[in-house]
Amino acid sequence: MNTVVTSRLAALRDVLKSQGVSAFIIPSTDPHLSEYVAPHWHSREWISGFNGSAGTVVVTLEKAGLWTDSRYFLQAADQLQGTGIDLYKEMLPETPSIAQFLTGELKAGEAVGIDATVFSTRGALALREELAAAGIALKAIADPMATIWSDRPAIPQDPIVVHPLRYAGRTATEKLSDIRQALAAKGAEALFVSLLDEIAWTLNLRGSDVHCNPVFVAYLYIGKEETILFTDAAKVPQETADYLSSIGVSVAPYTEAVAALRQLQGVKLLLDLPKTNAAIYEAAQQGCTIIESASPICLMKSVKNEMEQAGFREAMIRDGVAMVKFLRWLKPAVERGGQTELTIDEKLCALRAEQTDYRGISFDTIAGYGAHGAIVHYEATPETDIPLEPKGLLLLDSGGQYLDGTTDLTRTIALGPTTEEERTDYTLVLKGFLALMNAEFPAGTCGTQLDVLARQAMWKMGINYLHGTGHGVGSYLCVHEGPHQIRMNHMPTLLQAGMTVTDEPGIYKAGKHGVRTENTLLIVPAQETAFGTFFRFEPLTLCPIDKAPIERAMLTAEEVEWLNSYHRTVYEKLSPRLDVETREWLKEACEAIE
Repeated sequence: MNTVVTSRLAALRDVLKSQGVSAFIIPSTDPHLSEYVAPHWHSREWISGFNGSAGTVVVTLEKAGLWTDSRYFLQAADQLQGTGIDLYKEMLPETPSIAQFLTGELKAGEAVGIDATVFSTRGALALREELAAAGIALKAIADPMATIWSDRPAIPQDPIVVHPLRYAGRTATEKLSDIRQALAAKGAEALFVSLLDEIAWTLNLRGSDVHCNPVFVAYLYIGKEETILFTDAAKVPQETADYLSSIGVSVAPYTEAVAALRQLQGVKLLLDLPKTNAAIYEAAQQGCTIIESASPICLMKSVKNEMEQAGFREAMIRDGVAMVKFLRWLKPAVERGGQTELTIDEKLCALRAEQTDYRGISFDTIAGYGAHGAIVHYEATPETDIPLEPKGLLLLDSGGQYLDGTTDLTRTIALGPTTEEERTDYTLVLKGFLALMNAEFPAGTCGTQLDVLARQAMWKMGINYLHGTGHGVGSYLCVHEGPHQIRMNHMPTLLQAGMTVTDEPGIYKAGKHGVRTENTLLIVPAQETAFGTFFRFEPLTLCPIDKAPIERAMLTAEEVEWLNSYHRTVYEKLSPRLDVETREWLKEACEAIE
């Protein structure tokens, strides 16, 4: 029995009784609906013990459950043992939705509580409607964690810094002008921005409030003439204050954002409801005419300007140098003994830290050896860390934050002899990876239309993976960026030249191994024909793909040439920056397959 978690659940239930609610929902987000959040908002992790990046806990007076996706099925099952919290596996036909669970557990006349500051408006409105059909109310209550979490970390107070124009490519003044034009086209007079990466991008500012993501805690109001940044004054050093003043941005306390919205009268305010918390929506409703629409910033940010694209290319070269040095070191180090999942992570971080303009990792490294590779978002801890042996597969997913770009790549590496099953799975993933990376497609294509390319070879073998195939990557911002994605479920955003996107199919077999190969790509023009504009992918990631586990007979001649062409590019771009010994290693790693 996990007495720490069970005692916390008991304390929460006492609060729920005092608030007159029969259940409470705890998402993984913060007031900005971030994917990765500052420790102050790690409420779901604190109450459950599950530390994956995605999941929602629901606690009733009698039961508790965690809903999470396939990336975390194995991890969650392990971490929830003895907590009294049941695991609900999302996207499986037998798994009830949270609303279905609640309507089955509660009776008409009862109420479900939420902290409206960490619940999306769209999610709250949909849930209220579903619960109301069963006579159950949805009630916003004060955050119970403020009462029961005695040693809760404070909201971060790290300084906000200016992101130089040589990296950003466009001034904040130009961006604000573009945003106001987009608002006018939608009949809006103002925009309230909650997403931290959108705020950082718009104002050409960066911070360090969130692990791995160079953002800062704030809200942003963009009116017809005024722009207000709601953040704590202690976070704004004089240089940043002077910069904000020079571009016409005033600063107000973070805690006054909701009150400021309540005071607005008659303003046509655009709100992106899925990306705005319910407390903000409620405040804006009181005096504003709300225009429900996607924030124009999201799409603007996803299309990288020429300077951002150049920065990505340069960052990927430096990141590739670090990766090649690591890969050259890895197998001999494993053969000598003493290496574990954690020690190789430390080695890779140290090599990246040697690179110019490095600012940290872009996400926690996934170094999964053997069966751990099947845990899609596995993160080694002192409790789970295992030694590496000169056999089998290592799945290594990692990335770095550089002032000129963000990197994200995965390589699966044979540390020694591999089984036929491992080689088959490795090659199936490689086939899907190559098919997507070398695709050409017409303007007007969305990511969902391309997703099948990465899956077709493994589908023929009755194999599939449940995560998305690709996501956007920020320019020294969040490693996961929208609005475009490549995945099975429909993502309507059209792919455009200048967007970055990952290519990362995988195969995961519990108790055996995991395989994933990933590059970050840039969408660029391919050709103009009588049928219109066509795009292709430029591989930004520069890192050799391990040839040892490839089943050559499974590859077509075209696939072999694709791989050889990619390796020629890797060698040409990286070799000038390597010492003689490392260059020779890379030459062999990039040798053509006949």
